[in-house]
Amino acid sequence: MPVISLQNLKKSYKLGDNTVHALRGASLDIEAGEFVTITGPSGSGKSTLMHILGCLDRPTDGKYLLNDRDVSNLSRDELAAIRNKQIGFVFQGFNLLPRTTAVENVEVPLLYSRPAMPAIERRKLALAALKSMGLEERAHHHPSQLSGGQQQRVAIARALVNQPSLILADEPTGNLDTKTSIEVMRILQELRERRAITIVLITHEPDIAAYGTRIISVRDGAIVSDKPNDPTPALEHVAEVEAPRMAANGI
Repeated sequence: MPVISLQNLKKSYKLGDNTVHALRGASLDIEAGEFVTITGPSGSGKSTLMHILGCLDRPTDGKYLLNDRDVSNLSRDELAAIRNKQIGFVFQGFNLLPRTTAVENVEVPLLYSRPAMPAIERRKLALAALKSMGLEERAHHHPSQLSGGQQQRVAIARALVNQPSLILADEPTGNLDTKTSIEVMRILQELRERRAITIVLITHEPDIAAYGTRIISVRDGAIVSDKPNDPTPALEHVAEVEAPRMAANGI
């Protein structure tokens, strides 16, 4: 059973007297544990597709099945519950709250858990998520005290804290330098390999798309290419970049 199944998905917007067709009948299945990268130029429909996958928007027509449940016409509260429990989000701009610490940022999804979670349990889970990102010593730092790579790792910890089965990453390396981008892609690969988390990532960078096990190209609201990919060369590049750090740490 696919984690995601899109069936002739369409999305249209009204702009004055004009109708913009952002998606024109997209159909695809994504299996558990896949690492899917979605590419396409600006205005191709990839961001609209990501918003629908994340239950942040609704299709105009067609079906979206998430874990075999049709979420196309669920209520706001039902969609919010799905986002909170099943989906983790990672964004290009990190989207961290600037006046709260790293651990408090990671706790945010837990604040919306139902039934309400005790504060001591929230803190325990948030600290564990930060530790998994190697940031336990930065737990009480504010975003302004962290590098871009550290901020994105906090964002990934926040995405993981509710133990989702699916992570949606929207240009997660867009604000990072090359070395830090590679570090983030290594983390995402490890999440797929060690935790069997399904990952769907939007990018306009071919070298980032190459980390996926499958590359989907979108243009003019339609899926124009859907091909399997061998990420081995990209992962070998990660190993080359990471080798000095690992040697320095005696790994």
